[in-house]
Amino acid sequence: MLKFIVKRLLWMIPSLFAVSFLSFVLIQLPPGDYVTTYIATLAASNEIVDQNTAAQLRERFGLDDPMLVQYFKWIWGILTRGDFGISFEWQQPVSGLIWERMALTLLLAVASLLATWAIALPIGVFSAVRKYSIGDYFFTAFTFFGLSVPSFLLALVLMYVAAVEFGQDVGGLFSSEFETAPWSIAKMLDLLTHLWLPVAILAVSSTASLIRVMRANMLDELPKPYVTTARAKGLSEFRLLTKYPMRIALNPFISTIAWLLPNLISGSVVVAIVLNLPTAAPLLLQSLMAQDMYLAGAFVLLICALTLIGSLISDILLALIDPRIRLE
Repeated sequence: MLKFIVKRLLWMIPSLFAVSFLSFVLIQLPPGDYVTTYIATLAASNEIVDQNTAAQLRERFGLDDPMLVQYFKWIWGILTRGDFGISFEWQQPVSGLIWERMALTLLLAVASLLATWAIALPIGVFSAVRKYSIGDYFFTAFTFFGLSVPSFLLALVLMYVAAVEFGQDVGGLFSSEFETAPWSIAKMLDLLTHLWLPVAILAVSSTASLIRVMRANMLDELPKPYVTTARAKGLSEFRLLTKYPMRIALNPFISTIAWLLPNLISGSVVVAIVLNLPTAAPLLLQSLMAQDMYLAGAFVLLICALTLIGSLISDILLALIDPRIRLE
């Protein structure tokens, strides 16, 4: 198992290089560059930029270099100095823009993942064990509701309920007095009071889909002979379910970690904009629209790293839970 983990970690290195190059190329595929977007923005405000100024801006930002030269300068700065470059739009180091947002994004993603699992796992087992009961029909209706309602619409409804019915400050992850304050216990407690709303919204659709996955997996395992044998030997129903069919039914459940972590980050753009969350998704969208290639490339690279890490974690957990797939 240790050999497998080391091998996977080594394969992550060329994978990250390949994704970083492809993302860098794709970001620059649209016509023009950041200077073109910047000039268009100024033109909308009736400000004219002459060709000499545009050429000076391209030279200043290094946009007049060939694309391969730009990429190798960027990746070399990351490898040698941990420098992701300068954001064209913000005129700040990319590292200073992304780390706090990525930390808040990861916190939100992990909280949403834990909430999703805590709700989907017991409900999925219950729906399988009590198949076609009133409870099963109720949770089936809930899953269809969760899958069909757009996240942004649910966000608007919950914001209205929280603001009107409970008088809570909605929008963002902090109260106004803590937005620019240094980290402290009071700021962390304030974060927790605001975290429940985005977690609930992001967890609804994920929970709905995973309930169906868990229910289907359990229904596949419950009729099998080993379950009948264990029941005939006198095992209690709770111990029987947790020791045998649930462990096997968790396999597809755990494998979703590989895509669930990056999906919670990149797939929550609309929710983050509606709730005004200081997370990675809105800044990633803005950087892509402005063709701010270093900022967008850094976000894409980190999301790829999360995907690879999530895939590795899911493989390790699968090996721990199911002895049949452990490597000798």
